[in-house]
Amino acid sequence: MHQQAGFEREQVEIQGVKLHLSQAHDFESEWIGQQDVLHQVLACWLVVDPRDLPLTPRLVGSPGIGKTALAMAAARQRKQELYIYQCTADTRPEDLLVTPVLSEQGTIAYHASPLVTAMIRGGVCLLDEGNRMNEKSWASLAPLLDYRRYVESIVAGITVKAHPDFRCAVTMNQDESTFEIPDYILSRLQPTLHLAFPSREDEMAILKYHLPFCPEEMLAMTAEFLQHAHQLKLDFSTRDGINVLRYALKRIQQVPGHPLAQDAAWREAVEKCLGEEALDLNQLAQRRKDSLGGQAVPLGFGDFFFEPGNPLHPDAMDMEGENDLGMLDFDSDEIDEFEEDEEDDEEDV
Repeated sequence: MHQQAGFEREQVEIQGVKLHLSQAHDFESEWIGQQDVLHQVLACWLVVDPRDLPLTPRLVGSPGIGKTALAMAAARQRKQELYIYQCTADTRPEDLLVTPVLSEQGTIAYHASPLVTAMIRGGVCLLDEGNRMNEKSWASLAPLLDYRRYVESIVAGITVKAHPDFRCAVTMNQDESTFEIPDYILSRLQPTLHLAFPSREDEMAILKYHLPFCPEEMLAMTAEFLQHAHQLKLDFSTRDGINVLRYALKRIQQVPGHPLAQDAAWREAVEKCLGEEALDLNQLAQRRKDSLGGQAVPLGFGDFFFEPGNPLHPDAMDMEGENDLGMLDFDSDEIDEFEEDEEDDEEDV
């Protein structure tokens, strides 16, 4: 049970239980580029008939690619409050819904999560990094994500129905440190919207938006670096580029006026933020390819029974004795000798 924090929250009463609501996310966010995927999110949240229901899309992509910013931009276009819940591996159903909190007077107060607050106020809730959450927590959201649109809090003993304007989206990272979402939940989280890496122009604009005080040549250097990484299918994101530039600018501030300060600071920032290997992207890409077996020759079934030099090894098909049907060309005497050897072996047995 949590200790109550020292600030006042808005309260509502549901079925005789007072709930303290969460604060909306205060944000200033502009979505740059990839307008199609923004329109797709907004389409998911449309209602075209009184009997229609909004969809809950999955926003899928590499970490740092802008999935959260996309949801922020969509909520802003709809002029709705945004609530963000950060999913983790140890998220419990009560964390997602209603949490009991011990007040200074020794009484129990019930605090609504960002998700439940968005349901009550008719806002937008983003379940961030949803595939880090376990199945038990997802199960508590099953009635919310279908036509029923409600949740049941066992802790508070209440049922909370979603406001007609409530909208939801889930972001999911494509990495190995995640849970597999059960099918009955995935069928409720549709459609899947994939975010790609931005183009060079968009990436340059994003960097400039977040770092308007950064010299143009450093922005261009970072944009080129990121575009090269994208082409090599390395997972460096725009967020990584922003962090590299922030660190480099701070290092330059320490040693102003040095003629090589920008280049040296940028290279140091790449090494410290992304690792020494990131200084040579081509070599890094090749090393990762090799570690995944990119240059390994796959073993065939015959490798388990015959040495590579054995005439019966499948590779022997490439020898001069291969006939038009892909079989080794034995003469009749060799075949008779082979059959006699087999008969002798059977007699020995």
